[in-house]
Amino acid sequence: MAAVGDPLRRPAAEQRHEERAERDEDRHAPLHSRSDGRGAPHEAAGQDLIVGVGARSGARAEDVLALIARTLREAGLPPGRVVELATVASAALRPAIAGAGARLGVPVRGWPPELLAGVAVPNPSAAPLAATGTASVAEAAALMGGGVLLVPKRKSVTGADRSAVTCAVASRGHSEWNRTGRT
Repeated sequence: MAAVGDPLRRPAAEQRHEERAERDEDRHAPLHSRSDGRGAPHEAAGQDLIVGVGARSGARAEDVLALIARTLREAGLPPGRVVELATVASAALRPAIAGAGARLGVPVRGWPPELLAGVAVPNPSAAPLAATGTASVAEAAALMGGGVLLVPKRKSVTGADRSAVTCAVASRGHSEWNRTGRT
């Protein structure tokens, strides 16, 4: 994996190469722990991660990357497992989200708000509903990959002069447990 430093800022080609090698080594490794008390797994060995992202129009790619890095670090999730950023379709091409995806070397998938609106989430909000037509962007978009929510919505407000960013993390296709420990 990466040397000391910010693993989210490595060159995309180097990061993808290392990620592929790690995935091949432990593709079938089980999750060894269910929860750290806050709902996030201690270890998500072998699991691809989808990060759902929401960002207001004034946000920057650096804001998105900082929130993703902090969220993954606090949850004990490996940044090298992120395989996709997901968001509402109207935000997928925003410089903050598209730029973050490019810097991470992962695709950005935009989902129609009517599909996101049909996803049950633990933290719906009136703000994205008014802005996008769905009560959840980050959590719903993360869950659209068919996995389970590992880290619920986290929000970062970078100051009065910049806009808020949200993110949530889901595993792709692993249904043994969810954030609350229920199967």
